[in-house]
Amino acid sequence: MRITAPLLAGLALALSSAAAPAMAQSKGDWTLSAGVHQVAPKSNNGSLAGGTLKVDVDSDIKPTITGEYFIADNLGIEVLAALPFKHDINIAGLGRVGSTKHLPPVVTLQYHFNSQGKVSPFLGAGINYTTFFSEETGGALAGSTLKLDDSWGLAAHAGLDFAISEKAALRVDLRWMDIDSKVKLDGQKLGTVNIDPLAYGVSYVVAF
Repeated sequence: MRITAPLLAGLALALSSAAAPAMAQSKGDWTLSAGVHQVAPKSNNGSLAGGTLKVDVDSDIKPTITGEYFIADNLGIEVLAALPFKHDINIAGLGRVGSTKHLPPVVTLQYHFNSQGKVSPFLGAGINYTTFFSEETGGALAGSTLKLDDSWGLAAHAGLDFAISEKAALRVDLRWMDIDSKVKLDGQKLGTVNIDPLAYGVSYVVAF
């Protein structure tokens, strides 16, 4: 099932229709969230082997967890973690040629607006580190050894918290990550894959 922005917004509005008092964020507070997100690479992931092999990386959905510490009122540092995402790798004209798993932890500094209200938007920016592992090959590349290098990049985060009690909220959010990985096949450099995904989903947030 593909998660869509209208679906997330509709779910959030439905669950928050009888929202309780707002969930405020004050200096020294912590929040913890658990949810599910889809990592959707951008549509053009670049070409390898001097531009002769056009690459397409598929999407995947996995459970996620975040923790956020507020260093000032409404201003927090958030860490994102997740179960490993798995993506099929396709090449135009050849079909599926492999797959990889990755973990994309992100650290973000973010500001929460209208934190005393029942609907609180937030914006953030930070750093993403992505590690790739368990690469496999198939189809036209079966029997070859595929390697994707780890990646460092910028990240951006935006979302809405819908308060459902003084200590809990439903969150819908969208995250962009700059993920570029150098690709090797049987030890030979093929070029760089530009994944640059959007990660969007819904989660339940609890304040401490």
